[in-house]
Amino acid sequence: MTKSDRITLYYSPQTRATGTRVLLEELGAPYDLHVLNMKAGEQRQPAYLAVNPLGKVPAIRHGEALVTEQVAIYIYLADLFPEAGLTPALDDARRGPYLRWIAYYGASFEPALIDKFMNHEPAPVTQSPYSDYESMLGALEAQLCRGPYLLGDHMTAADILWGIAFSWTMMFGLVPKKDVFARYAERITSRPAFQRINAADDEMAGRHAAAAGV
Repeated sequence: MTKSDRITLYYSPQTRATGTRVLLEELGAPYDLHVLNMKAGEQRQPAYLAVNPLGKVPAIRHGEALVTEQVAIYIYLADLFPEAGLTPALDDARRGPYLRWIAYYGASFEPALIDKFMNHEPAPVTQSPYSDYESMLGALEAQLCRGPYLLGDHMTAADILWGIAFSWTMMFGLVPKKDVFARYAERITSRPAFQRINAADDEMAGRHAAAAGV
């Protein structure tokens, strides 16, 4: 496997895979889309379950490497293209905080978000993976107040992950539209890469809905 191998992104529009596609654009990475119509249930068919048994996107294939899980994909891709400047090097003092905030997304933010969305009673603080919703979000707010990005003045792949997540979750009322969150999301969603992919997603989602008879 070489860096020049094209990356295959298993993709469906207006899903968590959108952020991965934006990251690929920001990295200038060579990639191809393997598009799944999730409105037609293609992600639950045997062909894709052989790629990801959970039937979730994104997933990527790079040479012989198959990577699922959004957080792992971001780390893998940003490290694969260090010249893009979106990942701190292993000997950079920012590397630890960078990994912390990427892991925080999958380990704390998403579980808290799902509990809130489903109106689930959260686990006791001593057993919850995210303590409690307010504390989880408060830690993010405190970090972003140091801004303009998670690690200060320099944007990383973590900011693409979080900026797009904040944009979506504020849109659906899962995260309050505080100025610090709104300004942060705008820094990412106003970038040309996001604008291109967002427009392409709108068009693709319309085609998928029509094909699925939705």
